[in-house]
Amino acid sequence: MYGLPHHASSNARTRVDLVHAPETNDFSARLGRIGAELDRFADGRYGDALERREEWTDALTRALPDEGIGADGVVDELERVVIPNGMRLADPGFWGWITVAPTTVPIAASAAAALASPQRYTLTAFNLLEELSLDWLAELCRLPSEMKGVYSSGGSVANLVALGAARQWALERAGIDPAADGLDGREIAVYTSTEAHHTVQRSAAVLGIGRANVRLIATDDHQRMDVDALRETMRKDVADDVLPIAVVAAAGTTNTGAIDPLRTVGEIAREHGAWFHVDGAYGLPGILDERIEQLFDGLDLADSAIVDPHKWLRAPVGIAATFVRDRSVLHRAFTQEESPYLEGSFGDAAEARSSLDGMGIPYADFGVELSAPARGVVVWSILREVGREGVRAQIRRDNDFARHLAQRACESDSLEVLAEPTLSICCFRYTAREVDDLDALNARLFRRLVQETPFLPSATVVDGKFAIRPCFINARTRVDDVDGLADAVTRIGDELRATAPAPA
Repeated sequence: MYGLPHHASSNARTRVDLVHAPETNDFSARLGRIGAELDRFADGRYGDALERREEWTDALTRALPDEGIGADGVVDELERVVIPNGMRLADPGFWGWITVAPTTVPIAASAAAALASPQRYTLTAFNLLEELSLDWLAELCRLPSEMKGVYSSGGSVANLVALGAARQWALERAGIDPAADGLDGREIAVYTSTEAHHTVQRSAAVLGIGRANVRLIATDDHQRMDVDALRETMRKDVADDVLPIAVVAAAGTTNTGAIDPLRTVGEIAREHGAWFHVDGAYGLPGILDERIEQLFDGLDLADSAIVDPHKWLRAPVGIAATFVRDRSVLHRAFTQEESPYLEGSFGDAAEARSSLDGMGIPYADFGVELSAPARGVVVWSILREVGREGVRAQIRRDNDFARHLAQRACESDSLEVLAEPTLSICCFRYTAREVDDLDALNARLFRRLVQETPFLPSATVVDGKFAIRPCFINARTRVDDVDGLADAVTRIGDELRATAPAPA
């Protein structure tokens, strides 16, 4: 037995055994305790962690222990100190990020995978669900039927994988294999809008394209890519012998939820021989809302697209999907070549007699991760629980929240909409004619809002104006919470207006 001296009985329970050996069973008891504490946390009974900062800092800050406290001791500290002082993403009023606390079933699926399939590989049910869930997700978002996908940790990596495919495809057409031989030094460019997520620039940097070679195209009055500006920029580049690698359109920007004119953008990309990528990390599931589905027209032109289940599908953070028409391009772009310890460990999957006779679908060659958790079971669990119609109902509900808030603002003398909602984001602010600096007033209002109330949106800038920006994807939100936000902004704004300097 691990940790026992050679003369000890195999049935003995020594101090060394208890302290040094990790617990390997009894999941029901320990996870039951954690689950009960998570129920209390999700009920919002603890408030903000910063209110008790000194308490949990003192309790947790200590030297590396020589002796452990055992499984029950750790679970006890998780219950008493760690979980009660976590993030407030489970609060009904949390609308700041396009990630929220996951719902119950995907948490259970994630916990199941942590032990039953810590990796997504080998011939198991988890490997099957990796592919099945990707196919379901593509169908849910109405992607072209030939598209196949790969999971990664988030939109940043998902965009990197898509643009890696674009770089491989575009340069292969020019007679270059960038994955094998590197870039040849010729000028290349990627095109996207000024409202696109900054991970496009980071992907360009990592892939050797270069941030400076990302052309940021202006937007129109609705924060959508200006297609005339795109067309002219690409025309000039091609005339100057710049190779267009990819055009990236947004199917729901992070800032305002704007959807670029996908069909026109895709047609311009094809006209110039560029890869057409759709960043739908947040907004792509919005296609299920029939009131706006026409805004996604042109998705059929996409060479690649991404969507993050940890956003609007409310999976645990760390799950994104990249889809491409031809997954062999991903293989050429990201294969790590064979390793004796890896490929040599498997046999012929067609003649398999053990789950370890084959690796299953080799997702390691379709992206940048070798070690990776089984994410597909989480997405499968969400879609299996509520189905397409359940997801559709959630999307419509969240979009309705944004429209309801916009309507409240339109009916108010002291609130103003800065970007009409397209999806579930509503950008608005407090306004008053007698206030000289509305940006400064709203910035002060926003700080008080998140410090003093249960409403936790984020802030942004729209057309040069400071905006309060709730994004409604939280499954725990109700319409009373949305009304509470409008009321709180009005109340705090009125208080601040009374002390604001008059216009000069």
